[in-house]
Amino acid sequence: MGTSCPSGFSSDQARSGMYKLEIELKRGHNLAVRDRGGTSDPYVKFKLAGKEVFRSKIIHKNLNPVWDEKTTLIIDSLNEPLYVKVFDYDFGLQDDFMGSAFLYLESLEQQRTIPVTLVLKDPQYPDQDLGTLELAVNLTPKDSPIEERRDSTMEVKKYGLKHYVHKTMLLRRSWKRSTKQQSIRLSELHRKAQLWRGIVSIALIEGRNLMPMDPNGLSDPYVKFRLGPQKYKSKTVPKTLSPQWREQFDLHLYEETGGVLEITVWDKDTGRRDDFIGRCQLDLSTLAKEQTHHLELPLEESQGFVVLLVTLTASAAVSIADLSVTPLDDPQERREILQRYGVTKSFFNLKDVGIVQVKVMRAEGLMVADVTGKSDPFCVLELNNDRLQTHTVYKNLNPEWNKVFTFNVKDIHSVLEVTVFDEDRDRSADFLGKVAIPLLNVRNGEQKGYLLKNKELTAPTKGCIYLEIDVIYNAVKAALRTVVPAEQKYIEEEPKVSKQLLQQNFNRVKRCIMVLISWGSFINSCFEWESAQRSIVSFVLFVVVVWNFELYMLPLALLLLLVWNYFFCSSRDGADVSMDGMFEWEVDEDDKEEKDSEPKGFMDKLYAIQDVFISVQNALDEVASFGERVKNTFNWTVPFLSWLAITALCLATFLLYLIPLRYLVLAWGVNKFTKKLRDPYMIDNNELLDFLSRVPSDVQVMQYHELKVDPGQSPSKRRRTNLS
Repeated sequence: MGTSCPSGFSSDQARSGMYKLEIELKRGHNLAVRDRGGTSDPYVKFKLAGKEVFRSKIIHKNLNPVWDEKTTLIIDSLNEPLYVKVFDYDFGLQDDFMGSAFLYLESLEQQRTIPVTLVLKDPQYPDQDLGTLELAVNLTPKDSPIEERRDSTMEVKKYGLKHYVHKTMLLRRSWKRSTKQQSIRLSELHRKAQLWRGIVSIALIEGRNLMPMDPNGLSDPYVKFRLGPQKYKSKTVPKTLSPQWREQFDLHLYEETGGVLEITVWDKDTGRRDDFIGRCQLDLSTLAKEQTHHLELPLEESQGFVVLLVTLTASAAVSIADLSVTPLDDPQERREILQRYGVTKSFFNLKDVGIVQVKVMRAEGLMVADVTGKSDPFCVLELNNDRLQTHTVYKNLNPEWNKVFTFNVKDIHSVLEVTVFDEDRDRSADFLGKVAIPLLNVRNGEQKGYLLKNKELTAPTKGCIYLEIDVIYNAVKAALRTVVPAEQKYIEEEPKVSKQLLQQNFNRVKRCIMVLISWGSFINSCFEWESAQRSIVSFVLFVVVVWNFELYMLPLALLLLLVWNYFFCSSRDGADVSMDGMFEWEVDEDDKEEKDSEPKGFMDKLYAIQDVFISVQNALDEVASFGERVKNTFNWTVPFLSWLAITALCLATFLLYLIPLRYLVLAWGVNKFTKKLRDPYMIDNNELLDFLSRVPSDVQVMQYHELKVDPGQSPSKRRRTNLS
């Protein structure tokens, strides 16, 4: 098991990095449980000298996974051990650490394949049993007689002597660049692993004859979907055995064959673990692409059915590239994209609204996350449920990524979230900063520096990231998509009881109510003749309007209000930025400490009623957001939406002026009554509420507000300036 050099090699030559390490990752045994279902989704990372050199595939729901994956590494020293780490994959969340081990290369016997068993440990809890990994490794000096003879013989047989001699010369010439090439290959594998090959659109319609789980003979069912690493959870329909969910969502297809869609049905129970109702699976490889399939899937281990509509479509425009091959910088490709989203294509493939290209250039002055005074930053880009990331730049507070990401736009009102993390050796990645950029706020082709914010997007943190964004979209498609339900996040954080958030939402509702009260007081003052001039004008206006009133005047009045605000309301020029004074964002540490110190019995009671508090908290948020969104529509906070409202109001005024009201009401009623007959599986929606859901509330306006970057200031001084 020594490290002596084979004949024909000096020790200096061996230490100079002439080793090839072949590793076969076979399987794991009795790995740690990290998911609530008593399983894990493990994958393995190999690291050398602090850099990731291999990442395995994810094995879902298995504590004894079988990988059977092989990789070959070129190493320049036997002194540096191979660091092996196992993680549990959590989509949309930070992955959980499952254990690590070191493979000491100096102790390996060379030029033969040997089995290795690694015992996984957690450095913080060394006595904890986290299972084992089985490997097979073969360490060979790169130019050893055995390795050279084996490879050369096979290559001469396959390609001929001339090819072999030419390749040998090229290898010698490029040997010094082997480490760099290995890094490039790893980056390419990392890039390909992120890109999806297609989209599966799923409409969850209903359940039939589900098993009762509650004492009242009913259930509160919801459905969980899983396709590879992606997860989706439906809403809960209370007290029924035949729930009508009527939800639509999209998942990505990463495999050519499509993969297996796992579906589980659960009964929601407040204050205790949810009950399992049943499961079923759908092999997507059996479905024809580019057509909608109506499926009634029976539940295994239970009774009942789940009704779905499933459509498989080709891959959307998504890519990762270097700056040298930027898609929109190629004039011919740009012309093709502009033609694809031109006015003449407005009614083809309505879901394909546009394309966004993001150049992630660099970051400056990032937060120190490691004890060495440095960080290992990487960048994650999210657009709704589409998620891509850069490679990691190690030991650097001013990293340069120089990558170009392309996303397909399904909703022009989406917000691009760019988050910078620090890759941590023994734990989940550390948060360094975040920025949220609405696509409608983007100025094409402009490279800008964005100051990073905290997780809640409410205050600046240290660092600045430089991006260049281009958005190309079809305005007609964007307008039509505005009045359909917005895409929901697959996995969102569970709402928590917060005294501070409850107070904040209460204050927001109070402000909306106070506006209504002030309007009521103004009208009442006209009746009370507090100002004779005002009361006379109001009385004359009232008589004229009532005497000549027609129904078309209602949308006309709203239209005039929008036009008035466009010309005379100064608040539309970002005046809502000063709203941060309305909100209190500091974490209530006293609340936290009090909660931690309370006895467990009281905490159990608090847990039992927390759903009530969360419901009140969310209801206040919805009421306040509704009022703020109506205000922001008329204040031209998002000009695209205000112009869309003007178009709709002009159309409503025109129709009400020309067509008698009874005909319009009759058409509306016929449409409502026959909708279910025309399309039994149609997902109901309210166009007005869908429109308002795209208008940002005051909280979102503040979160999306771009902090100003002063290039002459240092990062620390810049942070103090924005806080003041």
